[in-house]
Parts: sequence; C-alpha cells; structure tokens
Amino acid sequence: MGKSTAAQLFRARGVPVVDTDELARQVVEPGQPALAEVLAAFGPQLAGPDGQLRRVELARHVFADPAARQRLENILHPRIRALWRAQVETWRVEGHPLAVVVIPLLFETGAEAELDTTICVACSAATQQQRLQARGWPPEQIEQRLEAQWPVERKMTAAHYVVWTEAGLTAQAAQIERILSRLV
Repeated sequence: MGKSTAAQLFRARGVPVVDTDELARQVVEPGQPALAEVLAAFGPQLAGPDGQLRRVELARHVFADPAARQRLENILHPRIRALWRAQVETWRVEGHPLAVVVIPLLFETGAEAELDTTICVACSAATQQQRLQARGWPPEQIEQRLEAQWPVERKMTAAHYVVWTEAGLTAQAAQIERILSRLV
C-alpha cells in the first residue's frame, strides 16, 4: 500500500515513527521468548542454522491455515502491542506533540481504539498486486494475505484520513503535509 514510504515521509518531517512490522521481527530474534514459543507451536524446522526464524516458511504455513495464523498472532501481537505502547508512552513523556504507529492490521486487531487519529495508506487492488508481486510473493500467498485483512475500502471508511499512494511520491508527501497541518 505504501506504509513504509508514508512512514519515511513522516520521519522526514520530524515525526517519530514506530513500525510494528519492525517490532514483529525484533520479538522473534534468537534468544527472544516469542521465538521459542513460535518454534514450540509450529516446529523447530522453522529455525535456520543461524537460529533465525524462517519467516517465509512460517508465513506460507500460517496464511494457508487461519487457525495457525490465529495461534501465531496470539503469540506475537500482545508482545508487539506492549512494545509500541511503551514507545508511545516514552514519546508522551518526552513531550512529542504527535507520533506515528504503523500497524498493518490496525482495525483487524482493534488497536485503533488506543489511538487519537487513524490514517489509512491505500492504493488500488491492481497496484497492490503489482507491488506484492515485485516483492516476489506468488499469487496464492498474495490472495491468502489479503483474505486475512479487511478490504481496503472498509479501512478507508474507518480511518480519519486516507493517503492515496497511486499518484507518486510528491502527491503522497502533499497529502501527508495536509494531514500534519490539521493535526499540529
């Protein structure tokens, strides 16, 4: 959809950003309790020789099986939520007037209730397909991942603001500037 680019644009404007995708990678680093739980739930074969989680293989499994995906989310989401909440609290104490938490499953997890304002970063289904294919995802995995999320139209309706990423970086930056001018 363009969440990473939007996050970079906010950072470039001095807005602190925490990305829950990055937190998701941190909580499954070797030695972390979540990694041990994931391996116990899904099998030790998901750890590579270096001890790193084989994320692609895990994703292939959990997106093909909704019960497995729910089991994984039950392990990871509470830890991820605790980390971003702690970061937001740190920013509050430091006096930041606003900050951004990038949460791909914002509405699906109910996290929007904890935030003052929500922004949906969106593009057309065709562009989303192209972007995911460019990452090397096969069509079957793309479909499975999209089925695990709310449709983009529903997210756009639920959000306070929408950043449409079809028109390029300049247009996306202008949209973010307009949103920031209303929030600050």
